[in-house]
Amino acid sequence: MSAGEMRTSGGNWGHRLSNALKTTVLLAGLTALLLWVGARLGGAQGLLIAGVFVVVMNFASYWFSDRIALAMHGARPVEYAEAPWLHAMVERIAARAGIPKPKVYVLPTRAPNAFATGRNPEHAAVAVTAGIVELLDQRELEGVLAHEIGHVKNRDTLIGTVAATLAGVISYAAQSLFWFGGSLLSRDDEEDGLAHALGNLGVLLVAPIAATLLQLAVSRSREYGADATGAELCGDPDALADALMKLERGAELMPYDRAPATSHLFIVNPLSGGAIMGLFSTHPPMDERVRRLREMRAHTGGRTWRSAWA
Repeated sequence: MSAGEMRTSGGNWGHRLSNALKTTVLLAGLTALLLWVGARLGGAQGLLIAGVFVVVMNFASYWFSDRIALAMHGARPVEYAEAPWLHAMVERIAARAGIPKPKVYVLPTRAPNAFATGRNPEHAAVAVTAGIVELLDQRELEGVLAHEIGHVKNRDTLIGTVAATLAGVISYAAQSLFWFGGSLLSRDDEEDGLAHALGNLGVLLVAPIAATLLQLAVSRSREYGADATGAELCGDPDALADALMKLERGAELMPYDRAPATSHLFIVNPLSGGAIMGLFSTHPPMDERVRRLREMRAHTGGRTWRSAWA
């Protein structure tokens, strides 16, 4: 093995170890949150039920993460005959990344966006919306697909999908706690009952925010990494930068709020929101992402998308 290959192998091993550590921390944090909500909802019995539920959800998130994420958005597989050019694009980028070709799906929405999912490169899928195909030219779309395949290559997809599943469960459980677990009639003492209800209101507010903050701990760095990998795979950082700018504007004009717990999976934040929501965005600032890509372009010596595939 050459020195270069040894460095690459060491880098890949280090990245996998880092992702494994992040996944463990994320799962532990989200699990603790869900157990806490379960205890608030039903005491010792609620804690036990939440514990069983966590085990089931972690198992399902690992083995069926791609199906869960795709089903949340009503995605359907794209047959080869339907869009051979799209399949060829995905296959070409995957070959450059040295991974199997991911399955290709489309989301039935005009909101322009895309995401990748799957527990590993052998069980991965990339999904694009109907709107992104209309908005971007093929050069820009190739940059987006390279970004998503970068997530697959970097083994980010398991982290993202597990986080989406558990964060969604935590938000739902917190809402259930507020509506069904805070009745004043469940307490003999009116003052204790009021304190209990206020505590449940606090859980309703804190639990989803805490789940989002845990996702933030890993999501923003993952996006920078996928941008860099995607730019290398397509050979044109400007293509991805141009696409990101179009997609940000498209998301502002046509937000997509289906399954908000999965918002961090998408290449740009699909949710609408102002400056306050931006503080809790699972995506890094778009200006910074574009700046980094432009800098990569300056370091390529002027190589363009056309020459990259020549």
